[in-house]
Amino acid sequence: MKVLFFISLFFGSLHSFAQLQRTIPLVQYVKPIIGTQRMGHTYPGATVPFGMVQLSPDTDTIPYEINGKYNPDVYKYCSGYQYDDNTIVGFSHTHFSGTGHSDLGDILIMPTVGAVKLNPGTADNPNSGFRSPYSHDNETVQAGYYKVLLNKGNITAELTATTRVGFHQYTFPKSNQSHIILDLVSGIYNYDGKNIWTVVHIINDSTLTGYRQTNGWARNRTVYFAIKFSKAFFQYGCKDFAKSYYNGFWGKFNQQKNFPDIAGRQIRMNFDFKTEDLEKIKVKVALSSVSMDGALKNMQAELPGWDFEKTRYDAQQAWDKELNKITIDGSRIEKENFYTAMYHAMINPTVYMDVDGSYKGLDQGVHTASGFTNYTTFSLWDTYRALHPLFTIIEPKKDIDMIKSMLAHYDQSPLHMLPIWSNSANDNWCMSGYHSVAVIADALIKNNVSGIDANKALDACVATARHRSYEDIGLYLDKGYIPVDKNPVGTSTTLEYAYDDWAIAQLAKKINRTDVYNEFIKRSQNYKNVFDTTLGFMHSKNSDGKFTKNFNPLSTNGQGFIEGNSWNYTLFVPQYPHQLINLMGGNKKFIAYLDTLFTMNLPESFFAETEDITREGIIGGYVHGNEPSHHVAYLYNYAGATYKTQERVRMILNMQYHNSPDGLGGNDDTGQMSAWYIFSSLGFYPVAPGSAVYAIGSPAVDGAVIHLDNNKSFIIEVKNQDDQNVYIQKIELNGKPLTGFELKHADIMKGGKLTFYMGDKPVK
Repeated sequence: MKVLFFISLFFGSLHSFAQLQRTIPLVQYVKPIIGTQRMGHTYPGATVPFGMVQLSPDTDTIPYEINGKYNPDVYKYCSGYQYDDNTIVGFSHTHFSGTGHSDLGDILIMPTVGAVKLNPGTADNPNSGFRSPYSHDNETVQAGYYKVLLNKGNITAELTATTRVGFHQYTFPKSNQSHIILDLVSGIYNYDGKNIWTVVHIINDSTLTGYRQTNGWARNRTVYFAIKFSKAFFQYGCKDFAKSYYNGFWGKFNQQKNFPDIAGRQIRMNFDFKTEDLEKIKVKVALSSVSMDGALKNMQAELPGWDFEKTRYDAQQAWDKELNKITIDGSRIEKENFYTAMYHAMINPTVYMDVDGSYKGLDQGVHTASGFTNYTTFSLWDTYRALHPLFTIIEPKKDIDMIKSMLAHYDQSPLHMLPIWSNSANDNWCMSGYHSVAVIADALIKNNVSGIDANKALDACVATARHRSYEDIGLYLDKGYIPVDKNPVGTSTTLEYAYDDWAIAQLAKKINRTDVYNEFIKRSQNYKNVFDTTLGFMHSKNSDGKFTKNFNPLSTNGQGFIEGNSWNYTLFVPQYPHQLINLMGGNKKFIAYLDTLFTMNLPESFFAETEDITREGIIGGYVHGNEPSHHVAYLYNYAGATYKTQERVRMILNMQYHNSPDGLGGNDDTGQMSAWYIFSSLGFYPVAPGSAVYAIGSPAVDGAVIHLDNNKSFIIEVKNQDDQNVYIQKIELNGKPLTGFELKHADIMKGGKLTFYMGDKPVK
């Protein structure tokens, strides 16, 4: 992989390592291509950290449904880019990183040469449309920059971005038939009827504005855009591919050629140029959630000129600034894995407001973010576990802005609920639990937060958790569990609600709301209601209070759980590990359970029907590729077998993360898989967000410095590090023995040094 920066780093003593400047060019270690194959679903395009624009190639346009039935092949295209494909259909400006469902893929642009073709064609016959073959040999992928040679037409495409503007640079051959295609039909997880309406206004011979409204995962989403070309087009054309039963009297005009006022549902356009050999045509595409004028203002504010190289440099400098939040020592492979994980962790959530602070809210009204940056793309079922806890350490100000965004979501929501899965002024309502409460509690408990009314935040958490009409909360409150004859994933949802209730109780305790604490600490015990003491597993119940028949703890289907089986979900009581151990028969039996989970043979039939997990994401019966098990390796600590946590963590790091295109064992899920890697390779992990302590694991780095926003540093020193030396012999915090296998958040934020002494023999 080509990189912008080349640097030889020498780490001498740990003291000199700790003094490293925070300007080390770490983008050289980022490999955005990791995780783009199989279940990773990341994308290799150009964006800045947390950018509203996420510009990337899309490699196919297969539909979400065929003949009214779900098309399973579409799952591979959650990010729009599939590494195994050999054609590119164009470059669109919005993408999700590593999600198990999808949307977006807005405003696709593609340069072509020759006769105008306003359809993408097929992968088998790319000459039938505007798509082009390409080779990974001619593809450069970096943080903030993407480059590829489009074989058809011999056009070099380059991409970079600012927060709200995508910047394209296309190098054309000599031709009187050079075109730039604007495809407003294309989208990810597309189907007939998804595009509700599209408008394009041609302002002059190099500028246009417009919007597209879609009904998808987000059922009411509007993207406004403004586009400027560096060279005037000499003509343009348009075609609406939708069937239309009523057109009014617009037939008086020829709307297919040089017509400036375009509207329809399935619009594609061509803009025509005459080019000299190696002539560069640049395109700027600005987005807004508010208006076409807002998109123009965003462009003027962030990218008024045409200096592509400077924009690329600025984007990569922005990445370097964020990546330098943590500097590590280790092998080249270790750095590539670590900084790619850092890169993935800082793609989402995404900025969702114009440069003047205006944004569209859940009520579809225009609001102004006063004193904070408004964010969207909250995949909270995933990211509450490790990504947001990571932000409390390295991005505390952004994390607070994200919480303010969640509270604004609550205020504007007609249902008066905190976000479940936020996307572009919509809630997708994806997955279970109400995990925004865990993110809010975790941040407010750990850090001294200014600008947030903790009582108001708690009220929003409570209102969400009492919303009886949402996913059987009413049944949960009445029965203490959710019957699976009413909800097919009621058992896992019961477990997730119980954890969230515990998080609410911790926040209530911190701010002395005793009544709320008493209510929710009692609710947090509801996990016991679905534990079958006769079998030793979490087991689904029906409405009559009886456990279901035909129970199979290995099965992922029809057992009451989502994205997991009972073997894994039985361990989902992160708030009460000691209670769970006692419930399961004590330390010895609990350790044996964990050992069996990690070493059993799980037959293919038990995950053959799941889209998001393959054998690569499973170790024994432990499913790392899905998030509910991410805390499991750390549970040995609570049963007195800390050395087994150390073994398992290092095993997972080695088996589930690689610096290759299929380098992830499951969906990255907007950064959660990567955040697990970051924490675990540093040597600790947040088992129960909402608690201000971390469980100790086994560090994989040779050393690290966490550069805190308060201008302090937390140094991680690893003595005798080696692939075989996975066992901790002793730990010191600031030169004194660390008792127990927990690290306090406050000790990190004060700055200091955590020293691990490693060896190849377990300390039992």
